[in-house]
Amino acid sequence: MGMDLTVFMVDWGQLSAIRVEGRIGRLEDMAWPGEFGDVLDGGPEQSHGWLWPPGQAPAWCAVYSFLTTTGAHMPHVRAGAAWAEIRPLVGEPVREVMDSFLAGLIWNADQADAPAAADGGVFPPAADRWHPNVLLVCLPEPVAGKARAWKGVEPYLEELSGPFAAECEGRSGRPDTFEDFVALLREWGAVVAEAAHRGWGLVGLP
Repeated sequence: MGMDLTVFMVDWGQLSAIRVEGRIGRLEDMAWPGEFGDVLDGGPEQSHGWLWPPGQAPAWCAVYSFLTTTGAHMPHVRAGAAWAEIRPLVGEPVREVMDSFLAGLIWNADQADAPAAADGGVFPPAADRWHPNVLLVCLPEPVAGKARAWKGVEPYLEELSGPFAAECEGRSGRPDTFEDFVALLREWGAVVAEAAHRGWGLVGLP
């Protein structure tokens, strides 16, 4: 089975108050409470793709449920690879805002097959690159920048269809269709917009 990706929107003040060694476990507990049957019965509050842990007052994190990926990490990797192929074919203004939006989320300039986040000590170091503790870490300030970049990206999305057809259509390791690619970008746009609105950061766990 492939790796999953669970994306959390997190109040950084609350996360920072937890000992570094306990942060991953605490997020996992929030996403998958011990009463797992209650979760399956709709225990968490769901709103616009966000799942809020039950019984938390005030809530300080939420999990985003990607409609386009069924929780798998590979679609995000494929979308990042698609952008790496497309970017030489687009103009500099589009390239700049897309790079700013996608960097650290689903694409990096030196993208590896399964990059672990460089988190500056927010979480314990991973044992190795193939079993990372985290897949992405984006602090509140960079999230705000990505929300601004998304506003610049959205008007140009349809202009990417030609480059996508030229470089990615039908290729293994790329999104199946341009529509799939854009749908995932729009979901990430919604994620960063909501986190930025709250002044929160993002964390992705495998």
